[in-house]
Amino acid sequence: MSQKVYLVGVGMTNFEKPESRDWQYWDMAREAGTAALGDAGIGYALVEQACVGYCYQQSTAGQRAVYELGLTGIPVYNVNNNCATGSSALMMAVQFVAGGANDCVLALGFEKMSRGALGAGKGAADFAVSPLARHYGVMAARHGFAATPPTAQIFGNAAREHMDRYGTTVEQLALVAVKNHRHSVDNPRAQFRDEYTLDQVLAAKTIHEPLTKLQCSPTSDGAAAVVVASERFVLEHGLEGKAVEVMGQAMVTDTEESFASGSSIDVVGRPMSRAAAQAVYRQSGLGIEDVDVIELHDCFSVNELLSYEALGMCADGESGKLVAEGATGHGGRWVVNPSGGLISKGHPLGATGLAQCAELVWQLRGEADRRQVTGARVGLAHNIGLGGAVVVTMLRRS
Repeated sequence: MSQKVYLVGVGMTNFEKPESRDWQYWDMAREAGTAALGDAGIGYALVEQACVGYCYQQSTAGQRAVYELGLTGIPVYNVNNNCATGSSALMMAVQFVAGGANDCVLALGFEKMSRGALGAGKGAADFAVSPLARHYGVMAARHGFAATPPTAQIFGNAAREHMDRYGTTVEQLALVAVKNHRHSVDNPRAQFRDEYTLDQVLAAKTIHEPLTKLQCSPTSDGAAAVVVASERFVLEHGLEGKAVEVMGQAMVTDTEESFASGSSIDVVGRPMSRAAAQAVYRQSGLGIEDVDVIELHDCFSVNELLSYEALGMCADGESGKLVAEGATGHGGRWVVNPSGGLISKGHPLGATGLAQCAELVWQLRGEADRRQVTGARVGLAHNIGLGGAVVVTMLRRS
């Protein structure tokens, strides 16, 4: 990065079940944006640009959202990158500051969703003209196209391949959900805060074999925001005590490797996650061995296991053992998804990547209350969207 970049203010709403509260997306944006500005101790008048992410609203919804914070005439960029939307908005803001175009940029993400699984009820014909047609085509060539929700289907098939190839067990997949639901008990902003045993996770309704309902992230309403600032801005406004440095950040989209093998493991993103992580390690001079706390994209339990492998936490095929050994919970080598992750905290698509970074900022400042990772100094965020894009971000508290 050409100039140092810092996250100086974060905020988010509670993540909630869709239709459980009478609010609009601009209400969510006002709440999260106001919280982030308040956390930084600055007014909206100091924000020079805004990057706003969402998937389920009309064009220029970003303007409607930030107008709740002020009418200053600043540029507003509307971002849509599937489940990686929030981190894509953050990356745009980081680039504006790193490149010297701005000293203070707001990244904001929100989603107001409908109940039920994404794409539920759609058949193969509906996805023939979808941006995901190539991805689902790879899956269908090996596994066919079932009547189950398509996102659960493609990740469920990735899980089956992982089990066949490496001997991963249904219990190891379920242990991801056990861990993340346990973590969410201490997160007051999480959509679900119930703890479940391994037997309860396994006995829950099957969504697509081998994934049960408690291993799948829910649709959610919510918003999150991050104030991104230059070193000059931090010093001028006395924000050293708030600032968390962005040490590296990279986005990778699908390459030939995503499709060449015909494997759902590759088409859901393990290769591009690995490439993004390696780019960030080169940028930052830090490796996975330096990381204390990780917020990663557990849209389904299997994707947490695939992400362990992509981030270099273990060799391919060893991720099931990693979670079974307790290496990714409190007291382990890393603490992964102390927020509860997407599975339990919730997954409002446009807000997810920003909420991950909000959690990491709280962790690195030592402000995460009962879910605090002791001594956390370096954090890693991983946010992925089918279609595809993955953003990996390395943060450090000096």
